[in-house]
Amino acid sequence: MSNLPQSFEETLEQAKAATLNSLEAGCGRILIELCFPEIALQAQALAWNWAQLFVEEYGSGLKIFFPDTGAAALARRDWGEIPFKVTDIGTSRSPIENKIGDDDQIFIIVCPSAVEVAQVEKLCNFAGDRPVIMLIPQLEDVSIVGIGYAARQLRERFISTLETAYYIRPYESAMVWRSYPSAWEVYLEKEADQYELIASETTKPLGEYLERLLLAAVEPEAGEAANPNAPKIKKTGLLGGLQNFLKALSN
Repeated sequence: MSNLPQSFEETLEQAKAATLNSLEAGCGRILIELCFPEIALQAQALAWNWAQLFVEEYGSGLKIFFPDTGAAALARRDWGEIPFKVTDIGTSRSPIENKIGDDDQIFIIVCPSAVEVAQVEKLCNFAGDRPVIMLIPQLEDVSIVGIGYAARQLRERFISTLETAYYIRPYESAMVWRSYPSAWEVYLEKEADQYELIASETTKPLGEYLERLLLAAVEPEAGEAANPNAPKIKKTGLLGGLQNFLKALSN
């Protein structure tokens, strides 16, 4: 039986449940990875959606960080009077340690990328045992790309400490999914939007390893060589209702 969501609405419900499950299990540094094309354009709408999970319990103890001052100011303008706090992740001229107060209880970082990874790491360090949730982070390339001592140290010191509570990435004929505390599941599309589980992994399947899993599950067409390229992002199926749903979130 497939665990895959049948709609983007169901995807969000699964991701929210995984967020709460991972927090209840004691995970302190959480990633919510919705790997859809152009998902970052809806960061503000998703941040508001996630804020509703915690605002009743934490109120002003909830603090949401956006990647820059412009995004934070736009959210404050659009959201109006709110019981929680909104700010930006900071820069070298505006240190992150000055943005964390003693009364802050839980943090959401919205769409952090490789550009902000140093600030994000500092925030996690200063947060101590207070939970930090990274919503639609753009950090996957940081974890797999980069050579040399500095890149290795970053992966070992910081990236490896993050727990992916929810992950979904659709490809042209496959899907990778995880919802805490389940294993990482790899699905192959057999018919239009009908998927079959082909692998269950303890760690995130990436790059060449993922490609080998997919190639092992299918027989190449007669006379055709196996495609050496990584799977392509899927543009249909689950994504069909994504744009309209995110527009609804924005209203």
